Amino acid sequence: MILTLDRQPDATIGMTEATSRSPAIGRLSLSDFRSYATLRIDIDQRPVVLTGANGAGKTNLLEAVSLLAPGRGLRRARVQELDRRGAGPWSVSARVRYGGLMSDIGTGRSADAAGGTRERRIVRIDGQPVANQAALGDLIAVLWLTPAMDRLFQEGASERRRFLDQLVLASDPAHVGRVTGYSKALRERGRLLRTTSPDPTWLDALEIRAAASAVAIAAARRQTVKALSDVLAYDPGPFPRPTLALDGTVEHWLGRLSALDAEQRLAEQLKADRRRDAETGTTSTGPHRSDLVVHDALSGVPAGEGSTGQQKALLISICLAEARRRASLDQKLPILLLDEIAAHLDSVRRNDLFDELTSLGTQAWLTGTDSSVFEPLGRRAQYFSVNASELHAYDVD
Repeated sequence: MILTLDRQPDATIGMTEATSRSPAIGRLSLSDFRSYATLRIDIDQRPVVLTGANGAGKTNLLEAVSLLAPGRGLRRARVQELDRRGAGPWSVSARVRYGGLMSDIGTGRSADAAGGTRERRIVRIDGQPVANQAALGDLIAVLWLTPAMDRLFQEGASERRRFLDQLVLASDPAHVGRVTGYSKALRERGRLLRTTSPDPTWLDALEIRAAASAVAIAAARRQTVKALSDVLAYDPGPFPRPTLALDGTVEHWLGRLSALDAEQRLAEQLKADRRRDAETGTTSTGPHRSDLVVHDALSGVPAGEGSTGQQKALLISICLAEARRRASLDQKLPILLLDEIAAHLDSVRRNDLFDELTSLGTQAWLTGTDSSVFEPLGRRAQYFSVNASELHAYDVD
């Protein structure tokens, strides 16, 4: 299915001075991805509104866009889970405009992974294969909010860590490699601890490697939280202002130790914890146990104790703060994927969100079941109805 707008929109609509530093997808193509056999849509810089019933295929489109950035995408699906049922291998590609230049980027499952036990995701930029997903981060940054995140502040710390890492990754593509390397080192350490007589020399090497990645992860998280806190204090925007803090052993060490000293201390702690970790099957200390602590700045109430609408407003505030932070530094703005974003927001907050998105100039993809809630965007956005994974463009006066 190939879809373009019947009418070329006025290029000035919804544009701001931020446009030149805001990567925008101009064309998105899917093949055998989730519920889509094939799709190509051509769009412009303005927010993209996708409306349709639940199960129509809206979130699948957002997931496709999320895979154009480093990481595992908004559903964290395994590579082979993304194939359309009975088909595959899947692929997603896009033509991205940034700073007056065009780049073609794509990703998908390698055909030779079919039927095998080893999954492999391939990435191409301008037709050339690249060895590392982090290369995508030089061209595009993506942030997302999904309905599953509406209870982020009430769930376990792991989901808040993933949200924080998503924020870090938007400005630091190398972060995905640190997280992957750290997780791999911990898995290898865990397997070795489960053996009858683990080699202490090999354990030392793994713990030193894990400690180096752990401190780099903690430092990147601290830097992001500090930068966002500064933006929120200076320019909170139209949404409730959250206060952010990190609760974690390594993060606390970095408040008073150098990075090298923190690495050494963590390596020593991992060595001291070997017996306990072998018995419990876990790693007791490290940034995999850290938490992002959020309060409402006005009331001082923990975010998890607020209403669902208040919690969602705080999440939106954090994402918009990251966009404003990058705009203030003349850095590339993130593409925002806002799934069912209107749910739990009153009309005032919805309109505030629409105004903020168009003012920033970042490309945003918004989904919803009720098309009327997006009408205040008017011609500042482009609209598509989604039905059974087919898209149809429509206009709003």
